[in-house]
Amino acid sequence: MNNNPIGIFDSGVGGLSVYQAVRKHLPKESCVYFADSAYAPYGKLPREELHKRCQHIADYFIERNVKAMVIACNTATALMADWLRAEYDLPIIALEPAIKPAASLTRSGHIGVFATENTLHSERYQRLVAQYARDTSIHQVACHGFVEQVEKGELDSPKTLALIKQYLQPLLEYKVDTLVLGCTHYPFLASSIKKVAGAASLKLLDTAEPVSLQLTRVLAKHDLFNEIALQNDQFVTSASPSEAQTIFTKLLNRPVKVQQG
Repeated sequence: MNNNPIGIFDSGVGGLSVYQAVRKHLPKESCVYFADSAYAPYGKLPREELHKRCQHIADYFIERNVKAMVIACNTATALMADWLRAEYDLPIIALEPAIKPAASLTRSGHIGVFATENTLHSERYQRLVAQYARDTSIHQVACHGFVEQVEKGELDSPKTLALIKQYLQPLLEYKVDTLVLGCTHYPFLASSIKKVAGAASLKLLDTAEPVSLQLTRVLAKHDLFNEIALQNDQFVTSASPSEAQTIFTKLLNRPVKVQQG
């Protein structure tokens, strides 16, 4: 079982930011990455449909004997993590917006949160804010269009930069100095966000590194480390494999073969 792969999934290619962190911290492990791009963004998906998609992907992973599953999607975590953990008997690592570290890092007392609508409206997110950010001002934005731009590989196109400016400018006027990237797609826009922010002092926080480290701890706890360097990674999409291959290759900066899932 130790040689079995780790399953990682997201509504699309955004979770590749988590995959990259996993690859860095666990170089001997193999991964199966499932991009559910035909149904992206999850932030707009009805809860019943999201449930069906998460069940389909989890079953796909089980058929491939994954030893652990990473929910590399804030929306799926917020709405489906508890159900997945109750339904499937394997370690499941989820993520959540970095509200706690943002609250400790801000100097202005103003935190920005870029996330999907479903994440911002979820009970899990609201609990995080109530628990860790009571003494700070939260400026949250549902960034419609960000996921679609990353899915197309348009990380710094004029349209993408215009969208970023539209959502970021009001936060800068509120003196936001810490911005939580509450969707795994958004780290791929980090350079463009910093470009739009210009001289403004803005710290960007995402959860790829913490999730990867938590996965490492979980594998250690269950004695699931792979001691042989297999690295037989597989990439799967529910959309067009040929189109996905182009985007995966661009985001990972290396040739990638993508299968239909």
